Amino acid sequence: MAQMTSTTLTVNGKRQTVTAHPDTPLLWVLREHLKITGTKYGCGVGQCGACTVHIDGKAAFSCLRPIASLANVHVTTIEGLSPTSEHPLQKAWIAEETPQCGYCQSGQIMRAAALLKDNPKPTREQIVAHMKTNICRCGSYRRIIAAIERAAKEG
Repeated sequence: MAQMTSTTLTVNGKRQTVTAHPDTPLLWVLREHLKITGTKYGCGVGQCGACTVHIDGKAAFSCLRPIASLANVHVTTIEGLSPTSEHPLQKAWIAEETPQCGYCQSGQIMRAAALLKDNPKPTREQIVAHMKTNICRCGSYRRIIAAIERAAKEG
């Protein structure tokens, strides 16, 4: 039987201790252990971006990060970005009617939030380059870009 380990990290501002196999991806710790389900499973191999969260303020694929590597880090999920959905990106996503199926949207928003944190006024080309790691099967890329542009403009 695999050895379990306890890891303490801060998720959405709340300090949490999780006991799991050391190789358990953060994605499954969030969804199964902590019942924070806004972060989605897409591919499981870091190629789609649906599982994007912030780890110590940087966008990261939660499906690729084993819990044992995350002691004492700060994780922010879509739920922690703005519990009241008042983040400029969340408001822009609604205004631009961005989602179709919505499955990838939490990862898209989290990736975009990391961009705007580092570069509050990105060019369209910078937005496209930054967002290329996140896939939208519905193809709502034009609306995703428009929402990011709106959030950057309206702040």
